[in-house]
Amino acid sequence: MTILGVDIGGTFTDIYLIDNETEAQAIHKVSTTDDPSDGALRGIRDICELTDTPPGEIEYLLHGTTIATNAVVEHDGVPTGMITTENYRDITHIGRHQRPQNYSIQQDIPWQSMPLVKRRHRKTVSERLTPPDGSIELPLDEDAVAEAAAELKAEGIDAIAVCFLFSYLNDAHEQRAKEIVEEVHPDAYVTASSEVYAQFREFERFTTTAMNAFIGPAVTEYLARFKEGLETFGISADLHIMQSNGGIATEEMVANKPVSLLLSGPAAGILGGKWRSEVNTPPDQPTNTITLDMGGTSADIGIIDDGEIVEANVRETEIGGYPVLAPMIDIETIGAGGGSIAYLDQGGAFRVGPKSAGANPGPVSYGRGGSEPTVTDAHVTLGRVREGFFLGGAMDLAVDAARDAVAEQIADPLGMGPVEASLGILDIVNNSMANAIRTKTIQKGRDPEQFTLVTFGGAGPMHAADLARELDIPRALIPVNPGVLSAVGLSTTDLQYDYSNTEFSLFDEVTHASLADTYAELLAQAREQLKADGVAREQIHLEMTADCRYVGQGYELSIPVGTNGDVDELETLRERFHRAHQAEFGHNFPENPIEVVNERVTGHGTLPSSELVGLPAATEPVENRVLTTETVHFRHDGETDAYETQFFERSSLRAGHQIQGPAIVSEKDSTIVIPPDFTAHVLEYGDIELNQTE
Repeated sequence: MTILGVDIGGTFTDIYLIDNETEAQAIHKVSTTDDPSDGALRGIRDICELTDTPPGEIEYLLHGTTIATNAVVEHDGVPTGMITTENYRDITHIGRHQRPQNYSIQQDIPWQSMPLVKRRHRKTVSERLTPPDGSIELPLDEDAVAEAAAELKAEGIDAIAVCFLFSYLNDAHEQRAKEIVEEVHPDAYVTASSEVYAQFREFERFTTTAMNAFIGPAVTEYLARFKEGLETFGISADLHIMQSNGGIATEEMVANKPVSLLLSGPAAGILGGKWRSEVNTPPDQPTNTITLDMGGTSADIGIIDDGEIVEANVRETEIGGYPVLAPMIDIETIGAGGGSIAYLDQGGAFRVGPKSAGANPGPVSYGRGGSEPTVTDAHVTLGRVREGFFLGGAMDLAVDAARDAVAEQIADPLGMGPVEASLGILDIVNNSMANAIRTKTIQKGRDPEQFTLVTFGGAGPMHAADLARELDIPRALIPVNPGVLSAVGLSTTDLQYDYSNTEFSLFDEVTHASLADTYAELLAQAREQLKADGVAREQIHLEMTADCRYVGQGYELSIPVGTNGDVDELETLRERFHRAHQAEFGHNFPENPIEVVNERVTGHGTLPSSELVGLPAATEPVENRVLTTETVHFRHDGETDAYETQFFERSSLRAGHQIQGPAIVSEKDSTIVIPPDFTAHVLEYGDIELNQTE
C-alpha cells in the first residue's frame, strides 16, 4: 500500500511517501508557489523520481491545504450574493450587538467593515417557518426567488447563499429556493445554510453559509486544477482532503462544504503530533500533549488531553474575525515562524512578527532578495544553522548577509552586538509562543508540567528546549521527520463527517427511547455517506454527542452520549454534564434542569494508515557519529557565551544514543537545537526526547 501525503504551508510544501509493505519512507520539501497546486505537483513529481515510484502505484493521496484559510484571511473570495427571509436582510451586519473589544471606539468589526456579502447583494423573499417543528406559516414566494436570482446574475454575482429562518428545523424552502436559483443561474455556486450547518443562531449560520459561498469557487477550482494535474502525471488514486475537525473527506464532500477546510493544514500537524506522542507514552500513563507546529510563517498550538484532541467550542470558533459554525480542532495560531521579521517599531521597541518574509523573498540568509532580518537569520548568526546542513545541503546560505542585516537593523540601533540581538529575537518569539501555550494550558486549568511538548515544523525543533525550560515542561519530543509531520499526519487519520440537529428539549421530558430515536436519522446519514465512500460496515465508527446547558444559559457544553447507536443512560448523561460544567467553569448547579440543544453524530471510516518503523539499536558510541565541532552561541545561566558544539546528522543516530548538549542535530527538513543544559535521547522509533539536566 503506497500512501502519499501533501501539505501546503505558507513557506514550504511538504511531501511524504510511504510504502507500508516495504516500510520504505521518503520526504521532500519544495517552496510554496503563488498557485499552490504548481508547487505541490512539482514536489509530487520530484518524490516519485527520487524514489523510482511509478505514479500509477500510488493508492491513497491525502492533502492538507491553506487555500480556504487564505481566501478568508486575505478577503480574496468571489463577489457573493444572498437570498434570505424578508425583513432579515441585515442579520449578517448587525450580528449580536457584541463588539469584539468592548471598550475600543476604533476597533475593526470584520463582518461590518469587510462584509462577505455586500448589502446591495442581499435579496429578501417572502417565506416563513415556525418553531418548534418547522411548520410552514408563509409559503415560499418562488417568483420572488427567481427574480432575486436574475438580479444577482445581472449584477455579476456567481456565488449565492440561501439562508432562511428556522431552516435547521425544515429545509424544504431552502432546497426549493436553491433549485430555482440553479435553474435561473446555472453557472453559479449555490449553497444553502441547512446543508452547511443545520443549527440555530441565525447570525453565525448565515455568516458561515456566506463564507462557504465566498470561498467555494476558489476551493472547487483549485481542487479541479490539482486533480487534473495529478491525472496528467498518471496518478489515478482518489483525492482525500484534511478537514478542520481532524478527519479526511472526499473531494466531492469538500467541494460542497469548503468551510470544512479552514484549518486543514494545522489539523494534520496535531494528528501527527498525537500519533508520535502516543507511540512514546507508556501504556499506563495518559497521553497529555502540547503540539507546536512552527513553520516559516506561523506557529500552531494544539492540545491532546488524556488521549483526546481538544476541540473548539463551536460557538467560539472564528476565522479572520468571522464566526464559523463548523467543528474544528482547538488551535491557537500566532505569527511566529522562521520567517517572522524582527524590527524596531516607530517608538523604538524591539518586535518580532507577525509579518513574515514567507517563501518569497524569504529570510536574508536564503539569498533570494530578502532584506529584513528574521528568526531564521538569528539562528544563522548564532551558528546554529550552517552551510552544508540546511535542507540537507540543498540550499546555500548567505551567512554574512544575515549577520549584517541583524547588526544594521537591530543590533547597532540598540547599542548591542549581533549575537545579543539574535538571542533577543529568539527570546521575543519564544515568549510569544510560551504565552500562547499558557492560554491553552494554565488558563484552562491544565498544568504544563503534566504534558509532553511535541514540536515540529521546519523551525519548531530549534525552539523546543527553550520553550520546555520556560514552561517547566519536563519532556520535549522531536518526532521523526519533524519538518513534514503535517504531511505525515494526513496518513494517520480516517474519513470523518459531522451531522447535527437542533431540538430544544429538557432532560426531565425525554426518555432513553425517545433520545435514541432522535439520533437515528443522524446515524443513518453518517452511515449512508461512509457507505457511499466505499467504507465497509465493520470499518464504520459512530460517535454521538449533545450540546447541553442549564435552562436559562446562553451557551452550551458538549458531552458524549454514546457510540454506534447505543445511547448511555440518562442519569449518566446528567452527571456527565455536571462534571463538564465544573471542569470548564469551576462550578455547577446539580439541582438545575438541563436542556439539550443540539444532537450531533460524527462518523468515522477507517483508512489505511502509516506504519511504525523501528530504528536499529546503537552499536557504537554516539561520539563516533560527530560530523564536526563548531562554535555556537547560547545564553546559559544568564550569561551569553560561545560553546564548542558538536554537530550530528540525524539519519546516523540509532535508538539508545544519548547526546549531552550543547549540540546540533541536522536533517533535511529541520534542525534540532540542544542547549548546554539539555540531554537528547534517541527513542525506539527514531523520535528524539529532550530533557533538562540542570
